[in-house]
Amino acid sequence: MDAFLDFLRFEKRYSAHTLTSYQTDLGQFAAYLKSAYELADPAQATHPLIRGWVVELMQQDLDPRTVNRKVACLRSYYKFLLRAGTIASNPMLRIKAPKMAKKLPEFVPEEALNGLLNTFEFSDDFVGHRDQLVLEMLYGTGIRLSELIGIYPDDVSLGAGTVRVTGKGNKQRIVPLNPTLKLVIEKYQARRAHEFGAIGGPLLLTDKGEAMYEKLVYRTVKRYLSQITTSGAQQHPHALRHAFATHLLGKGADLNSIKELLGHASLAATQVYTHLSVDRLKSVFEQAHPRA
Repeated sequence: MDAFLDFLRFEKRYSAHTLTSYQTDLGQFAAYLKSAYELADPAQATHPLIRGWVVELMQQDLDPRTVNRKVACLRSYYKFLLRAGTIASNPMLRIKAPKMAKKLPEFVPEEALNGLLNTFEFSDDFVGHRDQLVLEMLYGTGIRLSELIGIYPDDVSLGAGTVRVTGKGNKQRIVPLNPTLKLVIEKYQARRAHEFGAIGGPLLLTDKGEAMYEKLVYRTVKRYLSQITTSGAQQHPHALRHAFATHLLGKGADLNSIKELLGHASLAATQVYTHLSVDRLKSVFEQAHPRA
């Protein structure tokens, strides 16, 4: 397992969050094999044993997405063992992951979100400028939370109007900055320099000058978005990413461009937003067409 995790860390360059999830999943699987079958080496697990674990997970009423992630972890693990010659056949070939109901992503309505960003008076101090930048950056670029806190000052080019983003698998992409966001960044950078001087570290800092962390971003986003929506799912940083994509599509942006901006590996991940667009068109049709 250590060799597999090192492979993910150094060759696949998985994020720390993904590595932690895989390590947890493999640990739980190993504990199950030892408890249920007194099998100490997961490499020796057969198809029926693995299927037994999947069934047990499903009987625990876990979210199907969680079970699918654990199954995906095992697929990668046994594929690695097969490639390394540790096993002669892949026991995952006959394992089927549970079906998941298609769930459309939650996003904040355009009018409510723009109303907040255009009219809310953020405090004229470091925290106020930083909080505004968090909201404007997430909505204005569609980046992930992990990508946001991984941005460094050198990644931002106000002259070119772009920001360099490091996404999954350490893949980098360039995302354009809208004029409003450029102004917000410029003001934040001035306040950051005034507050902490030529301090290093990521672009976004805590009020103590340390690197901003995920929970603080969660709390920040929730505090402001709770003023315009009561939905917990719409008070999440990822809801701003969904809003970015959905609103772009609603304004006529093509799907391939949105895919590149979001940093999706395949178009399939981006196509979920077409369903949101179709639902909106249906709503307009039902309200406007005389035969609807």
